[in-house]
Amino acid sequence: MKNIDEVSKERAIKLFGSQEIESFAVGTTKGLQQIHVYLFGGLYDFAGEIRTCDISKGGFRFASHLYVAESLAKVEKMPEKTFEEIVAKYVEMNIAHPFMEGNGRSMRIWLDLVLKKNLKKCVDWAQINKMDYLSAMQRSPVNSLEIRELLRGALTDKINDREVYMKGIEQSYYYEEEDFYK
Repeated sequence: MKNIDEVSKERAIKLFGSQEIESFAVGTTKGLQQIHVYLFGGLYDFAGEIRTCDISKGGFRFASHLYVAESLAKVEKMPEKTFEEIVAKYVEMNIAHPFMEGNGRSMRIWLDLVLKKNLKKCVDWAQINKMDYLSAMQRSPVNSLEIRELLRGALTDKINDREVYMKGIEQSYYYEEEDFYK
């Protein structure tokens, strides 16, 4: 039997060029929820639902569940005309971390859709080292320069390139794997 990551990864791969991806509300909480339901619907009973308890990862506590709705409303109003604005919005969405599980995998697709819509760019995730990405994201609530420059260095205009997308999904899921040999 396949595990949750295998099934959701297959779904992420199917998403490329699909009708579903065209219907997502890009740059919004609703759009992120749509992505999350697409990836994790039927796998998690909370797919697409905003969390109602506190969570943390690697010693970082994400926004309190008491303020997630308020945080998401603020994120939704953030501008997304420039690369810098889009990354700032991505960082704030990461701090909100609206779901119990599956935030990173959903948010990287969400970010690429925002970049594609507004800048005709996307991130070539295969160009970003796992530890560099995770470290930069961990520090981003204090200083987003590192994640911004890491993402900037991997921007591409190959927004409709299936190979870039597929390698990106592979890398995105790799970011979430536990490293037993650090």
